Amino acid sequence: MKIALMDSGIGLLAATAAVRRLRPDADLVLSLDPDGMPWGPRTPEDLTERALLVAEAAAAHRPDALIVGCNTATVHALSALRARLEPVLPVIGTVPAIKPAAAGGGPLAIWATPATTGSPYQRDLIENFADGVTVAEVPCWGLAEAVERADETAIGAAVTAAAELTPDDVTTVVLGCTHYELVAERIRAAVQRPGRPPLVLHGSAGAVAAQALRRLGEQPDPEAAASGTLTVLLSGREGALPTAALTYAEGRLLGRAAAARTAQ
Repeated sequence: MKIALMDSGIGLLAATAAVRRLRPDADLVLSLDPDGMPWGPRTPEDLTERALLVAEAAAAHRPDALIVGCNTATVHALSALRARLEPVLPVIGTVPAIKPAAAGGGPLAIWATPATTGSPYQRDLIENFADGVTVAEVPCWGLAEAVERADETAIGAAVTAAAELTPDDVTTVVLGCTHYELVAERIRAAVQRPGRPPLVLHGSAGAVAAQALRRLGEQPDPEAAASGTLTVLLSGREGALPTAALTYAEGRLLGRAAAARTAQ
């Protein structure tokens, strides 16, 4: 089984690590776009064009499924990607985990990029899945960019700023950008209020990985032999994981697995 994941940068690491944990025997293809990143400031049309290029680079490696490991690309390009690649190649998008977060009650906060915060897309998700639950939309200025660079100082400043915008009574935080899952525990520490119940975080990586397996008719098998390969594409060129990826546990997991197989 071969699963491809795509994003402009390392936001796809959380979903990649989730796939690796569920199926250590799966071959993985990571298709990034260092030549075109960041995608966030691009127009929807321009972003879709970049996403199609990155997806087609992944598709050339004949994966069985493609995960769009980016909320912004899912919003703007998922329909075009499916029109281009399905039914030959199933395409799985990434949607903020508002529905399961709201099911646990509230109040909840959605941490997302400034472009997504307040957007019709996010408002529709809130209206459809969070009816009756108090929701605070929190714009996280510069957080995705800081995580992409593994800039510890900038990450700390962005997390602190977003935490200050988060109401004190929030019990649940939805991580509405895949980059944020890489610093989930820092977010938890910043938002958790003394004397309040333990904060619940909802990311999308685990659900997206599980959905990819369902689309393929496969079952999780965490105990399978760790035989899966890792191919990294950088704007279509084969390369290595960006150095910043190894700053995070998810990147180190992939790096260790690749190194172990090389040594065998």
